[in-house]
Amino acid sequence: MRNQVQLITYVDRLAGGGIPELGRLLSGPLHNLFGGVHLLPFFHPIDGADAGFDPIDHTCVDPRLGSWKDVAALGNSVDITADLIVNHVSSRSPQFEDYSRFGEASPFAGMFLSFGRVFPDGAREPELLRIYRPRPGLPFLNRRLENGEDRLLWTTFTAQQIDIDVRSPQGAAYIHAILDRFREAGIRVIRLDAVGYAVKKAGTSCFMIPETFDYIAELTEAAHSRGIEILVEIHSYYRDQVDIARRVDRVYDFALPPLVLHALFEKDAGPLKNWLAISPRNAVTVLDTHDGIGVIDVGAEAGDPQRRPGLLPACDIHKLVETIHHRSNGQSRQATGAAASNLDLYQVNCTFYDALGRRDNEYLAARAIQFFAPGIPQVYYVGLLAGTNDMDLLGRTGVGRDINRHRYTQEEILRDLQRPVVRKLLELVRFRNEHPAFGGEFAMPGATAGELILEWRREGDWARLEVDLAGPAACLSCSSPRGPESEVIA
Repeated sequence: MRNQVQLITYVDRLAGGGIPELGRLLSGPLHNLFGGVHLLPFFHPIDGADAGFDPIDHTCVDPRLGSWKDVAALGNSVDITADLIVNHVSSRSPQFEDYSRFGEASPFAGMFLSFGRVFPDGAREPELLRIYRPRPGLPFLNRRLENGEDRLLWTTFTAQQIDIDVRSPQGAAYIHAILDRFREAGIRVIRLDAVGYAVKKAGTSCFMIPETFDYIAELTEAAHSRGIEILVEIHSYYRDQVDIARRVDRVYDFALPPLVLHALFEKDAGPLKNWLAISPRNAVTVLDTHDGIGVIDVGAEAGDPQRRPGLLPACDIHKLVETIHHRSNGQSRQATGAAASNLDLYQVNCTFYDALGRRDNEYLAARAIQFFAPGIPQVYYVGLLAGTNDMDLLGRTGVGRDINRHRYTQEEILRDLQRPVVRKLLELVRFRNEHPAFGGEFAMPGATAGELILEWRREGDWARLEVDLAGPAACLSCSSPRGPESEVIA
């Protein structure tokens, strides 16, 4: 992955069409802005139960977006990241439909995980309560197959997303077939979606257990043999993220968004600085994604909060969430938790711009901090345009995450690209891409609790960000062929 700002987007929700249209946008109004683009699930279909994260056919491009030929053509101009949805497949997939018709006689019978396969001797209440799930209830679905048999299937996320037994020969063959298709299309990086839930073992939480780390290592080796890098997406205790980072190419820095918000809300950079001192240097940094703003990533370990405290105490996390709700005029509350059908226990659904109350100076300061934080920055398409909460879409679907999944028209894109806050953000993107200091060493010179100073140095080149949280105000200074330069960015 190039050490330049990356874009993450749904193809149709930004381009207003398919992959060729996105290519024209990237070569037109967004020319030379991004070192790579993460195409959120573009597989068949893009409009299932979970916006493409429940593929019927993971090896087929949704024809409404284009073809693998179009993916390869886009890859000739910009590096592409794609999702490998490891944990589950659609209940409408041909593999599951065959299993439903023929039961254990199906060649795909071993691909799908059932309660009995993990608990052949049954399970007592403590074992079941120990299972970690990101949504309320237990991860099981009592389903009658077409052949009349009843099965208690493992469904971590929704009833339409049937979990794969990744340790079975059929499950492994399924995953490796997707890797082969990605290699043929020239995909350079894959994100392992929901891999933290992929391995289930009786007597454990079935989330990020030692066997999960082993499986991630195996997938990494399989991807490397095909010339593909691995990006791991896991919302978990922050020390686990540091541990995972040592084993893979890249991890997401999901602790950064809530810590940046906390710093701006409370005028206190302390927790953020503590994290940046130890955060993985091989991270992909984000402020917003297609999901909500995570808070579990800064909290204590759920099973051992005393011995494994979080980056923020529980009271500060509660205040953070309430401040987001207040600044968004209650809109985020309507899209989060029990208020929305797509329940997420550890996320607040809101655009990052609205989480800050649409305050341009704070938004630009947040983006500057992201771009100076260790790692490679990734910008979500709604965040790129300083987008606001889509309450109409939320009202139509009732899905909380849709508040931050606006469908842009070409007219909206061109209009928003002219807004001062967006134009300033694009200048920051270009600076992060072009200044050679970001290929060097990161440092945090001493500052008061209300100040944040971030520096990059490489030989004679340097770049420095100073943020006064009391304002807030942010100033960027750097070396240049003409001598030191400085600019107030927020």
